[in-house]
Amino acid sequence: MRYRTPLLFVLVGAIWGTTFPAVRAAVDVVPPVLFAALRFDATALLILGYAAVRGYRIRPTRGEWASILAGGVFLIALHHALLFAGQQYVTSAVAAVVVATVPILTAALSRLLLPSTALGVVGVFGLGLGFLGTAIVANPDPAALYTAESLGVVLIFAAAIAFALGAVLTQRTRTELPVASLQGWMMLAGAPVLHAASLSLGEPQSVDWTPAALLALVYLVPIAGGLGYLLYFDLLDRIGSVEINLVSYLLPVFAALVGWLALDEGLESTTIVGFLVVAVGFGLVKRRALARLIDF
Repeated sequence: MRYRTPLLFVLVGAIWGTTFPAVRAAVDVVPPVLFAALRFDATALLILGYAAVRGYRIRPTRGEWASILAGGVFLIALHHALLFAGQQYVTSAVAAVVVATVPILTAALSRLLLPSTALGVVGVFGLGLGFLGTAIVANPDPAALYTAESLGVVLIFAAAIAFALGAVLTQRTRTELPVASLQGWMMLAGAPVLHAASLSLGEPQSVDWTPAALLALVYLVPIAGGLGYLLYFDLLDRIGSVEINLVSYLLPVFAALVGWLALDEGLESTTIVGFLVVAVGFGLVKRRALARLIDF
């Protein structure tokens, strides 16, 4: 089917972009770190079940646990604990824009931790634009530096750094374990870390499952966690890891739209400007890969 790949690309962007309003609605009534833990309890079993049905190798070898633990701690536990905590204070669109810095941060950390990669002068400038875009989204007004929204942006930017670091570490330790199996084990490893963090933070462990919280969990597990990851795996095989990063720039569009329709969230001009600056930064950092994609 001629348009299957672009349609899948947009569908993944729509599914994952709308996770931001879903999380935003849930963390108003459910402790954020506990909610993240419960999400990955269920999603891990779903993804590993899918891998088993497809006949993928599920059992990791001893040498594959380094990649699983790196992903479980950074990609799953630390990233989502900070992300869900930060989303208590910002709109869905703001959260999605800050998360869109992940590909830029990944390139920068790859330069530091993977000797075979290089960023270059233009890439460093692109990295700077990523930081600038985040600062704009946070609101550069000195009088607003200590607001709850600024705290939320800082937490989510820290979540983006954690995700980028986890991506680089798993790349360094990547083995032949199938992607679906690897993702499932990462979630299964990260969920207990999230539960432990929730307890250590003193979050209540009893949940008042309001209709909004239940709806959010149902959306985040089988749809975003199940269908979203299955489509992601399909696209990863079709277009590769570099091009799939472009989906990050669809997320703020869908997050802003659904946040406005479902949660009555406004869209600040600083969010739009910050998104454009981050997108330009990504273009500079990934300019060679984008050029190859256009030539193809």
